[in-house]
Amino acid sequence: MRLPPAMLVDLDDTILDDSGSRDGAWRTVCEEAASRVHGLDSGSLRGAVERERTWYWSDPARHREGRMDLRAATALIVARAMEQIGVALPGLATEMAERLWDIRETATQPFPGAVDTLAALRHRGVRLALLTNGSAAAQRAKIDRFALTPLFDAIFVEGEFGAGKPDERVYRAALRALNAEPADAWSVGDNLEWDVAAPQRLGLYGVWVDAAGAGLPDGADARPDRIVRSITELLPPDSRRWP
Repeated sequence: MRLPPAMLVDLDDTILDDSGSRDGAWRTVCEEAASRVHGLDSGSLRGAVERERTWYWSDPARHREGRMDLRAATALIVARAMEQIGVALPGLATEMAERLWDIRETATQPFPGAVDTLAALRHRGVRLALLTNGSAAAQRAKIDRFALTPLFDAIFVEGEFGAGKPDERVYRAALRALNAEPADAWSVGDNLEWDVAAPQRLGLYGVWVDAAGAGLPDGADARPDRIVRSITELLPPDSRRWP
């Protein structure tokens, strides 16, 4: 497939494996908490946490607020989960949140071949914009840690720009920065609404990164133009070994 003149690319769980350590990190912090509190069962705590996580992140307004301070949002989730099982230790909830994010941030790494793929796309003349939701401090720390800035013609971080996906302003701003029309650009990412459906409504080609290979969820309204397991698949097969 011929490459487009421009691409809008997501960061977390597209370039970086941001969620791969999530389940293990939650297991660790719940087991550590249970070892400190008499009568606290780690399995019950994990079940309550999962229910509260699902509730918290299901609401778009809470999601926007929570992703601006993930540690504070996580502390709230843990405190509510503890209340579910009859434990009231807000200090422990905060400690667990801090520990969880320390583990996750340490474990975050680029997916194999992802950084080389971005370099290869630029080498082939594709103009690239990075679009990522979240706070400026957290997202810039990841961008800087993995030296991603030189790979992009423009970077849009929600906490800096003042709006994030799926607000159409961020896609339009990225297109202007790349001097591209929607029909000449691809949007690439793991979130079916933010990286596929919303850009498609503006006329972009939507590429969904299904890293787990799970396929479209039951009842999904979004219909990606293309599904890949990794952004390495964006390159023609004969150029995937570049450089």
